[in-house]
Amino acid sequence: MTMQAEKSVNAKNQDEETLRFQSSPDISLERVEELNEIHRFASPQDVLRVAIHELYNGKIALVSSFGAESAILLHMASEIDPNIPVIFVDTGKLFPETIAYRDQLAQRFGLTNIQTVTPDDSLIHLKDPNGNLWETDTDGCCHIRKVLPFDQALAPFIAEISGRKRFQNDIRSQLGFFEKTERSIKVNPLINWTPTELADYIIQHDLPRHPLVAKGYPSIGCAPCTSPVAEGEDPRAGRWRGADKTECGIHFVDGKPVRIAR
Repeated sequence: MTMQAEKSVNAKNQDEETLRFQSSPDISLERVEELNEIHRFASPQDVLRVAIHELYNGKIALVSSFGAESAILLHMASEIDPNIPVIFVDTGKLFPETIAYRDQLAQRFGLTNIQTVTPDDSLIHLKDPNGNLWETDTDGCCHIRKVLPFDQALAPFIAEISGRKRFQNDIRSQLGFFEKTERSIKVNPLINWTPTELADYIIQHDLPRHPLVAKGYPSIGCAPCTSPVAEGEDPRAGRWRGADKTECGIHFVDGKPVRIAR
């Protein structure tokens, strides 16, 4: 075999290896730990760029509630790839301000692939015909209105981008940029940022704020289960106030929905 022919074969093998990796990225726990070590000093933008263009190209979606701080991650992602799929679950119980905010940010940032998903009508009719399941079974309400539609929307993807931060609660304080879950890889670009850094980014880029932030809502979910937060309280204290519930169930640790008592 000539040297030229050998180079061609090697190049072909290299191309096939690249295609194999792109079609089936390594999502093992060992790989996640390696990625966290490699990128431990990376900026959120660097983590996003690597995840979107290199690690999970074409197989990653950004999950957004279009809540209090959502504009930050959406703005960063739009500057990297404005066509990235953005999964938004409209539970049917959201504040109207949240729907309007979604539309405002989509236009402002030029996001072209927002995928709004809704609960299954037949399941709602069966499980929550009067629309008040949240009063007696918050977990059940979250499950049919958010978790199931979310799972269905994310089925085509192997990685999802989350806006969680370590300061938000005890469980999140242990997370890294990359997280292995039962069903996917979760990428947390903002995990290291403090409230001050978040506020500075909003000011620096003149980002629109969710209208409910000014009314005392630092964390915004469904209207029946979200209340204003007093100064000095945990930012998520207004979510399911008075219950031992701080997550809707779409975030997993060790394969289980996160539930932590206050």
